[in-house]
Amino acid sequence: MTQAACGPKPFVRAEDLHTYYGRSHILRGVSFGLAAGESLGLMGRNGMGKTTLIRSLMGLVPVSSGRLWIDDEEVTARPAFERARRGLAYAPEGRGIFATLSVAEHLAIAERAGPQGRTDWTTSRVLELFPKLAERLDHAGNQLSGGEQQMLAIARALLTNPRLLILDEATEGLAPLIREEIWRTIRLVRATGIATLIVDKSVTELAAVADRVVVLVKGQIAFAGSPAQLQANPDLMHRHLGV
Repeated sequence: MTQAACGPKPFVRAEDLHTYYGRSHILRGVSFGLAAGESLGLMGRNGMGKTTLIRSLMGLVPVSSGRLWIDDEEVTARPAFERARRGLAYAPEGRGIFATLSVAEHLAIAERAGPQGRTDWTTSRVLELFPKLAERLDHAGNQLSGGEQQMLAIARALLTNPRLLILDEATEGLAPLIREEIWRTIRLVRATGIATLIVDKSVTELAAVADRVVVLVKGQIAFAGSPAQLQANPDLMHRHLGV
């Protein structure tokens, strides 16, 4: 995907990424850009490379070839913590909650100033966003429901004061009311100017929040365009998304 296709100049940019797990070639030449404040939906069937792409962006798995930039600075070989310092935050699939740490401890460990010293997101602010967490500050991670764990994962990511919030299957397996609350949160976060990269199976919900959608098929981009363009192509959605 060229910069022109992305619109505004991207602050996160990937060019021709190839990533392997052992001998398995997972990402096969993925290129895209994400502008400041933009929302990108990442879709595809299971096993198509979505989580691998995210983990490659975050520096959690090495790319075999290709290049990555944040603000025109190449970070391809930089470790994950340096990318986090530049404003990337990740709420992973599975949530990554520590079983024996309390909600308060999770938040205290995460809270810090973001790029340029920004402190827009504080513990008090995320507790206003997720009042259920305020009621459970002393609860350990393994005492929380799935929905509460997801709220904590998002709150923890926001407390790094990121420029890009990456959400991998944030609504997976949650009750309908909790899913609605997570989507409401995503809309609120987006309204603050934070860019978002969202992996989810719901075309309808993603279309309501995303500026653009990318569909991965066997580690390659099979579609990149607006939600309206995706929804106008039911054959593609059925073939690659099963909807």
